[in-house]
Amino acid sequence: MSLVELIAQADERGLAASGLACLDRCVPLLGGDDEILRPLWASLAESEGWGEDWGERVEQARAKLDVPGFPAGGGFAEGEAAVLAQRMLGAVPVDRGAGNLREWADACSVAALQIHRLLDAASDGASSVTARREGRTQDMSPLVAAELRRQIAILELLSAHGPAGLRQALDLSTEGRRVLRAVVSRRARGRV
Repeated sequence: MSLVELIAQADERGLAASGLACLDRCVPLLGGDDEILRPLWASLAESEGWGEDWGERVEQARAKLDVPGFPAGGGFAEGEAAVLAQRMLGAVPVDRGAGNLREWADACSVAALQIHRLLDAASDGASSVTARREGRTQDMSPLVAAELRRQIAILELLSAHGPAGLRQALDLSTEGRRVLRAVVSRRARGRV
């Protein structure tokens, strides 16, 4: 199943986790530490009335990640990637309705793939991010391919296991964040 189809079929919690995972992997571009979005993950893990404090936790995360001018000294790609990550953060819906979450999760998916495409040292071929999300993966660059696999795996985990899949989804997101942090660091060292 393509990423587009998985997002179309996901429930509210799956959509929130999908968007949050994309944002979580891009936290290095926003100057945040690895624990900054943990309260939002915890909100999703609540069994009864999940996410009742979602809106409040969203606002707290926004306040902590509002770092004007970050990343300092970054190149064009890093700056553009940081703008995309900032937009993901700014668009997190405080209302947990399926329509809002689906629109946000879809936009986060596109933005995260675009961020990885901007920061990948290898060319991603001529295909667009939209084509990648629809399943056309020929000549994908390694960084974009890994991000696409993570997005699909997270949605499949949540579809198959519901809230029980959140721990594995968080682990996948953490792995992706480490990869992106390493890429940003390597690019910064290359400019010195």
